Amino acid sequence: MKKSTSGKLALRLAGAVTRFILNVIFYVLVVAAVYKGSTFLYHFSYEVFGSVARTEEPGTDVPVQIYRGETTMNIATKLETSLVIVDKYSFYVKTKLKNYDIMPGTYILNTSMDYDEILEIISDSKNSIAAEESIESAKDGIGGTKTETEEEDKDSDKKEESDKTDDGEKKEDTEKGGAEGKRP
Repeated sequence: MKKSTSGKLALRLAGAVTRFILNVIFYVLVVAAVYKGSTFLYHFSYEVFGSVARTEEPGTDVPVQIYRGETTMNIATKLETSLVIVDKYSFYVKTKLKNYDIMPGTYILNTSMDYDEILEIISDSKNSIAAEESIESAKDGIGGTKTETEEEDKDSDKKEESDKTDDGEKKEDTEKGGAEGKRP
């Protein structure tokens, strides 16, 4: 009977130690998750309501083209990939909270500008350095202004295609003529 009592006591002790260790691990994970979540929320809130810039003065000038019909999230993504803003989600939330109307055009933005300065520039079409263009025309290559080199490239591409077609037809004619010339 002593063996079974000591075995039960050992199982109870092992179970208690296991529960204690699992509780400690659980609470450590909860504290870590709360810490990470609150840190993220603090930084996100600061980006939305505070003055945050990508780099210190003087920064770098970056041209950004905004098309007519482009969504606010697409513009925020474009600004983030151009390294003008810190986070596209906080920029999007700030734009929606302050009800900015972003205007199409090409703007010169600096990486040392905060969100308010950027929004002031891109919400006024007078700050645009080029004519506006819609998304559809940009995708199709229709509308907007084309540079001389783009037009020359298209003309040379068309010429190359026509040369290939002419050469192909000439080769076929030669092959037919050569084959017909050998027949009696």
